[in-house]
Amino acid sequence: MQQKISIKLLPREAADDLAVINAIAKNSGCKPDSINGYHILKQSIDARAKTIWTNLTLQAFVDEPFLPRQVQQFNFKEIRNADKKVVIIGAGPAGLFAALQLLEKGIKPIILERGKDVRSRRRDLAQLNKEGIINGESNYCFGEGGAGTYSDGKLYTRSNKRGDIDRILNLFVKYGADENILYQSHPHIGTNKLPQIITAIRQQIVECGGEFLFEKKVIDLVIDHKQIRSVKTDDGDIFEADAFLLATGHSARDIFELLNNKKILIEAKSFALGVRIEHPQSLIDQIQYHCPVRDENLPPASYSLVQQVNGRGVFSFCMCPGGIIAPASTADGEIVVNGWSPSKRNNPFANSGMVVQVETEDAFRELKSASKKNIDENDPLLLMRFQQLVEQRCFVAGGGKFKAPAQRMADFCDDKISSSLPINSYLPGLQTIALKNVLPAFIQQSLAKGFQEFGKKMKGYYTNEAVVVATESRTSSPVRIPRSSESLTHPQLSNFYPCGEGAGYAGGIVSAAMDGERVAMQISQILA
Repeated sequence: MQQKISIKLLPREAADDLAVINAIAKNSGCKPDSINGYHILKQSIDARAKTIWTNLTLQAFVDEPFLPRQVQQFNFKEIRNADKKVVIIGAGPAGLFAALQLLEKGIKPIILERGKDVRSRRRDLAQLNKEGIINGESNYCFGEGGAGTYSDGKLYTRSNKRGDIDRILNLFVKYGADENILYQSHPHIGTNKLPQIITAIRQQIVECGGEFLFEKKVIDLVIDHKQIRSVKTDDGDIFEADAFLLATGHSARDIFELLNNKKILIEAKSFALGVRIEHPQSLIDQIQYHCPVRDENLPPASYSLVQQVNGRGVFSFCMCPGGIIAPASTADGEIVVNGWSPSKRNNPFANSGMVVQVETEDAFRELKSASKKNIDENDPLLLMRFQQLVEQRCFVAGGGKFKAPAQRMADFCDDKISSSLPINSYLPGLQTIALKNVLPAFIQQSLAKGFQEFGKKMKGYYTNEAVVVATESRTSSPVRIPRSSESLTHPQLSNFYPCGEGAGYAGGIVSAAMDGERVAMQISQILA
């Protein structure tokens, strides 16, 4: 019979198949040779005490033949000649998974992606990292797969009510992800593996008859009788459809400007801004695993930190064990940094965003102080303009070529310019400055106090071995595009569906994918 069993083992035991079988036998009161195999249903690390445990929930096959893991099946239809079609603007997770859902419903998706395919994108990223030259349409944020493709591939989400997480994970496995993402507590694909997976998803869409078009930047919407009739791209092409799904991500500022100029309702949305901090991975391992050297059976250690400072939240964001800090700007003259890890997470550094919540009144105050122009506190792009202001300051302070301004952690808190900076992973290079000169005072002061408090929670975290790099500013969209909670359409346009991170309804790969599926399902019901 099959038994569901929960056990805890030392990490070296959890990595040993025979040790796992012996533990199953002991737990179930049977002999080891009666166990014909098992599947891992859940796996997590408990490092709270000095002795570290691996928690496993298993499906064991006792006195019956072992069966392979059941794989979820999908029914993608041939839609080449479908009556209904949907234009999807943006090929990030929301757009891609919306397209897959439409295929299952017999509706033709037409994906318009402003950037390039993943292979061509890689060359543009190399040029950015090595030469400091940016392609505004092909970078870490824009291009096939969106911001997630070259920024880690973490799949952890708390958004259980937004959709079917298991379906999303099973789709990733179908297109090449390792099966371990189905049971790990914090699943992660890795930037080195994501491009092949994204390519396979595109091939599925095209094989079924969907259209997938690159370097198609949408510059205008043709509106008639409270509906979008067509969209126009910068090369003059016009695309008509029954519905239009907007999934352009959190950095498509030109789209926000376009909507605002056309009097289509958008709203300012609070977001978080700060820095990316990098420690030696070995130091984080020592702190989290309570030992001089990490056990080879343990993954590189991560952390999650949050602290209230004067009523304002300071928290870690997108922590990357064994990772790299990358230039995530989308235009010249702006510094944005992000982090990513390969699948093995085997780089010598650990980095994480450390950010502070920003509200409308903060943005208004900072913009008013920085400008002689009249600032409209009701401007829906107010927080986006604040975001740009900080990024531009950081670019100037870095000295150009996407060198980022930086400071050692203790120096940052003690208001000292660092005489040198530690070896780090940021390829364009760092420039030592006093970050208080580029970060708003409330950001700098909140981070400084937060770092000191984090050092009390994680002994050894607060150190000058760590480097603080500005600026981590694309944590989420600074704009929300409203939509009906029932129809999911924009209140002014009955066939326009704002979706994903850029519209303010998601915060990561899985939540964006689920939102894309949800919207596509709604569209299919309306078009049926």
